[in-house]
Amino acid sequence: MLDRRLHLHLATWLGQWPAGPGLHVVASQRRAEPAWDGRLRPALAVQAGQSAVLSVAPERVAAIRSLVRSTPDRLLAALPEAVGLPDWCVHDGLFRWSRAPAPLPDVGEWTESTAPGLPPWLRLFDRPVLVVRAPDGTYLAGAGIKRHDAYGQELAVGTAPAARGRGLARRLVAQAARRVLDEGAVPTYLHERDNHASARVAEAAGFPDRGWRAYGVYPR
Repeated sequence: MLDRRLHLHLATWLGQWPAGPGLHVVASQRRAEPAWDGRLRPALAVQAGQSAVLSVAPERVAAIRSLVRSTPDRLLAALPEAVGLPDWCVHDGLFRWSRAPAPLPDVGEWTESTAPGLPPWLRLFDRPVLVVRAPDGTYLAGAGIKRHDAYGQELAVGTAPAARGRGLARRLVAQAARRVLDEGAVPTYLHERDNHASARVAEAAGFPDRGWRAYGVYPR
């Protein structure tokens, strides 16, 4: 049975869930509003088995449905232009979630995203982020929580090149996932198909590959 929190998250985030077989293009006002980082996500889709929901702004539904009917094989390539943002890019990868993060020891400390020495991507978060520093204060790795809604929160993680290979990322993801679960939401983890390092982190942190897919249009 699908986790109730995940069900509510997908229904809220996309505008509809679940769906029958095939690709269902649905309208959501959220696609026309800023996301967690203040930027648009004009098209988002999640596919589970033979069923998928593609969420777009209400005024784009007719165009996207026409695209799906006429040239389904070109859907991903044509999505940015179809939502009115031809210079944006498409991300296509795996959608993972966890109800039981790996029992790895905590490694990071929660700190404000405005703290000195953090990389620019962590500064996009408007709430505390999870950070590992060296004894001299140098940033080594960090994780942030994308709070999409009250039911589902996506994790992001990054490690400085000099600190890779120490298992920091997997421990940060598991630690952040426990916090999300404590807050009553389900943690999710998305990554590109060819990002094998991210896939290894997800597996080690307790986010198995269930065969789910996520894709959408994102700012460059």
